[in-house]
Amino acid sequence: MERIQIEAAEPAAYQAMFALENYLGQSKLSNTHKDLVKLRASQLNGCAFCINMHTKEALKNGEDQQRIFLLDAWRDSGMFSAEEKTLLQITEEVTLIHKNGLTDETYRDAIEKFGEHYLSQIIMTIVTINAWNRIAISTHKPLE
Repeated sequence: MERIQIEAAEPAAYQAMFALENYLGQSKLSNTHKDLVKLRASQLNGCAFCINMHTKEALKNGEDQQRIFLLDAWRDSGMFSAEEKTLLQITEEVTLIHKNGLTDETYRDAIEKFGEHYLSQIIMTIVTINAWNRIAISTHKPLE
């Protein structure tokens, strides 16, 4: 069944989402951190459109293919730094907020590694990609 595409049906809503993207584009987050967050959240949510798009972006930004292949097994792969593991843990806990939320342990580790402003930007990146995932999944957004 063909579904609405929000960018056509409600362009103002789509533009509001792009305001968040513009904010994130000017944030201090590295491309690597943004790419890891977007890919991991999209994997957790099962968003084919976003996994496809953000894999291409990550490769364009210089991400290693093997790290992308192993992202779903980030805890055990040995391919991710301690900082990236904290980033991915935050991504999973915020994306799967219904389980335990962002735990105190992860939060303390994140504040220690990233500080308040960078952690705020990480959280906003996670919130934004989760919103995009929900839009793409609910409207069956076609792959590019």
